[in-house]
Amino acid sequence: MPLTLASLVNHSALRLTVLAGADRLDTPVRWAHVSELADPVPWMDGGELLLITAMKIDAADGEEMRRYVRRLVRAGVVGLGFAVGVNYDEVPGALVEAAAEEGLPLLEVPRRTPFLAITKAVSAAVAADQYHAVTAGFEAQRELTRAALAPEGPAALLARLAAHLGGWAALYDASGAVVAAAPNWAARRAARLGPDVKRLRERPAPASAVLGPDAAGAEGGDRVELQSLGSGRRTRGVLAVGTDAPLGTAGRYAVNSAVALLTLTTERSRALQDAEARLGAAVLRMLLADEPGHARAVAGELYGALLDEPFRMLVAEAADTGPEGELGTLADTAETAASRAAEPVLVVPEGERVVVLARDGGAAVAACVAYARTVEARRGAAAERDGGAEPGVAVGLSAPAGPAAAGAAFHQAEQALSVARRRGRALVEHEEVATGSVVPLLADDAVRAFADGLLRALYEHDATGRGDLVASLRAWLARHGQWDAAAADLGVHRHTLRYRMRRVEEILGRSLDDPDVRMELWLALKATAGPSQ
Repeated sequence: MPLTLASLVNHSALRLTVLAGADRLDTPVRWAHVSELADPVPWMDGGELLLITAMKIDAADGEEMRRYVRRLVRAGVVGLGFAVGVNYDEVPGALVEAAAEEGLPLLEVPRRTPFLAITKAVSAAVAADQYHAVTAGFEAQRELTRAALAPEGPAALLARLAAHLGGWAALYDASGAVVAAAPNWAARRAARLGPDVKRLRERPAPASAVLGPDAAGAEGGDRVELQSLGSGRRTRGVLAVGTDAPLGTAGRYAVNSAVALLTLTTERSRALQDAEARLGAAVLRMLLADEPGHARAVAGELYGALLDEPFRMLVAEAADTGPEGELGTLADTAETAASRAAEPVLVVPEGERVVVLARDGGAAVAACVAYARTVEARRGAAAERDGGAEPGVAVGLSAPAGPAAAGAAFHQAEQALSVARRRGRALVEHEEVATGSVVPLLADDAVRAFADGLLRALYEHDATGRGDLVASLRAWLARHGQWDAAAADLGVHRHTLRYRMRRVEEILGRSLDDPDVRMELWLALKATAGPSQ
């Protein structure tokens, strides 16, 4: 327990008498200081018991005492001890009145009690309190270490930390999601601190923040402290603790120990994840090399369940490839969702891409799709607001497949990714490409350039007013080469249409009897931006 004025008053050897401020004796005392200066405030740090004999002040002057006491209170002095029998036989009434007005505890120190006895008592009590705090801190450290080694891991550690602090504790992962909290009701409170946790994660580690009682997740006067986790500059997680008062020495020891243990656990977990990622990359390479048997053998128990049922292949790329960019967030999203659902997932970085192999209908696929759609909605809103949006993550998602069809699934995901890039979309699924029209795929600069080049001579011919070859070609192709039907659509004689098609062949130097030529011309007409389109 911290030393208080009441403890000193109750110290039988000191024989102190309370003359004012009796209702504030429970105030903690940080130190005892002797000063006969008329203005000792510049040498005060707050929390001191000031001891005086009034050698340089007129303690009987009411106005001077009011100013003197007021300065002490503003400086954070918690008590004033006045020695009688030195300069004054008793404590002057002016000082007693001034202390009472300001609510400053005033203690009469008898002549037979030297100031040294008081300072020794304060020093001994402060040392004992610090020793107790350090001892309690080391005990908390031992308890937290045992908890960290328990099968429950971080959950057990948080439970012990919350009990030691008399408050609550929560752990956030690298994505900012709450992964554990103690007691259980703290999870709801911790979840509302998401924006504050996000801001802390954006700062280089180590970082910390203190939130007052008015913070989003703070209730009932909670003081919330956030501490980043991780040995590098990138935050691997965040620890939050909520208490009803600032942390003392023992509490600070406990929190620092928890941060160190959780950082160690996080880094060890990260190292294990890196090893698993290398194994996962090897499994993926074998699947794409059409070696499902070898892939299954290497996958073992870690990834074997992923190959026992249909999976989806996801290929994503983004302009920002950093860990805090959209691509890094997508990878973290897939891993976090799979971890919570206790399902295996392969997340393999490939240069400026990330390949994800996840269970069809599982949490990882759903989380990635939800994230991509959120990005797309945000990008659309930015385009409406600013008239344009920066390119970001693009995701292609394959149809469900098994180990033997992994190569085909990867190709499907790449095709869908290519379409997503051309359309400015954040997500395209292979089913959307396979069941939709091929026409939207023509919305590509290279395709338009090809179409314009193929049909340019016909457009130039029509521009001279010597015929309507483009419209005639379109009508003839639309009617599958049926002369009468196409001529009727154009309102001309079929002989006129035959003449025009011969002119098309002459100008283009191609035969309309060739089905490949007819196909290319039809797609060019669909893609071209010419005036007759």
